[in-house]
Amino acid sequence: MPRIIDVIDHVNVMDDELAYREPQDGSGDWRMGSQVIVGESQAAVFVRGGEALDVLGPGRHTLSTMNLPILSGLIGLATSGRTPFTADLYFINLKDMPQVGWGTNPPIVLETPGRGMGVVLLITHGVIDIGIDEPMRFVKQYAVGKPVTRLKDIKDRIQAMLLGEISEILLNSGAQSVPDANKLIGDLEGATLAKVNEKFQALGLRIKAFEANPFQAKQDVSLDELRNYVSLDIWERVQRLNIAEKAAENPGAGGALVGAGVGLGVGQQLGAALNPDLAEMQRQLAQQQMMMQQMMMNNMQAQTPAQPAATEASAAAPQTRGEVQALIDQLDARFARGEISEAAYNRLIEKWQQRLGEL
Repeated sequence: MPRIIDVIDHVNVMDDELAYREPQDGSGDWRMGSQVIVGESQAAVFVRGGEALDVLGPGRHTLSTMNLPILSGLIGLATSGRTPFTADLYFINLKDMPQVGWGTNPPIVLETPGRGMGVVLLITHGVIDIGIDEPMRFVKQYAVGKPVTRLKDIKDRIQAMLLGEISEILLNSGAQSVPDANKLIGDLEGATLAKVNEKFQALGLRIKAFEANPFQAKQDVSLDELRNYVSLDIWERVQRLNIAEKAAENPGAGGALVGAGVGLGVGQQLGAALNPDLAEMQRQLAQQQMMMQQMMMNNMQAQTPAQPAATEASAAAPQTRGEVQALIDQLDARFARGEISEAAYNRLIEKWQQRLGEL
């Protein structure tokens, strides 16, 4: 026989509970005249056929055509308005949930033109206060069909929305370093709260507080991990920097030649995997490889006693585009390892970029 529900409430609310369906095992059979008791900081939403219809606020409600106008219009009335009807009832927790943690996973990509690898991965964490603002809208978005909806069920969505807004604000700010990003923290908290709430309102949610700790640069980032976050142009620059570092680590010109050849080959393969239309880039990389090989061969020949003048000239002033580009890549490697200051790096890069343009 159908279960006729005459009086119902929900008092045992879990700390992280957002919505709770009564009855838990499916729809209940109701009739006009039944009572629903809604606690403080609660709302009750009737759902029929997967559609959220009527909302009841705090208090004791005797179901009638007055407080269920949409639902009663759908089911029709007979026998003095006491005909049983089937529906779900969702109790919505309207209390704020404070100190909900969030963090940069994945990290935020900040481009740093002319500095090191040209990109840094920012990490931070913080807390937000979150709650339900529109019960009907929230039920439609998340609760329909579920016995219980808890904070963990929507936390990934909240995280993604937060990081998207923070990334956009940083991009539009023009920040190009970790200190630049941290100067924005105060403004970032206010701007993020306002912008995120615009999107959260569409989900029936609200954020009352947003806090973030200072940004830090993620350490020990592997090339494979970096490839997941940066553009192709930056990735190719990182590859050239990696080649220069490997060359600098080898004491002999022959070792540098091998490192350059292998590194460029890996760069071409990875580039092709990221984008199948890289024929022109591969041609340029191959040309660069040949120039570096020629430069290394010239250096090897210049080290023989028969040509001391050539050795001195080659070491003093690179003459070809390939030699100048190799010198720039070595400067990138030295700067990344902290061997030269940023001021010296910028001065030398400007000099050799100008020479590269002349050639």
